[in-house]
Amino acid sequence: MKIKLLYLGILVVVAVGLGFVTSVRLSPSVKCANSGSCQALPTLAVENEALGMYGNQELVPPKIDLAQDPLPSNVLGEETTSGEKHIYVDLKNQTLSAYDGDTLYMQTLVSTGKWGRTPTGEYTIWVKMRATRMSGGSGSDAYDLPNVPYVMFFYNQKVPKISGYSFHGTYWHNNFGYPMSHGCVNLRTVDAEKLYNWATPTTTSSITYTDTTNTGTKVTIY
Repeated sequence: MKIKLLYLGILVVVAVGLGFVTSVRLSPSVKCANSGSCQALPTLAVENEALGMYGNQELVPPKIDLAQDPLPSNVLGEETTSGEKHIYVDLKNQTLSAYDGDTLYMQTLVSTGKWGRTPTGEYTIWVKMRATRMSGGSGSDAYDLPNVPYVMFFYNQKVPKISGYSFHGTYWHNNFGYPMSHGCVNLRTVDAEKLYNWATPTTTSSITYTDTTNTGTKVTIY
């Protein structure tokens, strides 16, 4: 799935002792060369009181407590990397394989684009965020999903950051191994968490961007 455009350049933060945190930053629309407007950059968003919708069915999203969410162990000094990390997504077989050098770290079924094509090519993860809201589609494939967990956005020169393609956990279907998304790579939440904690940039907070010393894992989609 791809994150929907957000408008109105304001920051809304609600965390007033209610046992939940909500943080949504709305950005101006971004003008693009080939369309009237395209997506704003993704933002951290935890909305524990919101309901979701997928295929005309109402959903209760999983609750997320950022204060109780520990950082992965490698942030605490336990470095486990033995080689260059690389994620491969096989669209034909609907599988994801993550390698640490020549060693297979994990392999799992995924769901890629059905209503929107998952682009093939070489990519780099550029930001990781613990959760965000995703919405879009129309008619029977419309969706509005708060608290999409363990999100990692990727890009290249032809598919820019504002395109909104990502890996993420999935709570609204369990049909992995078959195309189900609007372009993103859907994983079981347990698999998304494992991949999120392993991939770079190394997680330093609820939202972590790459920089010159904390680079992103390479991704190949074919």
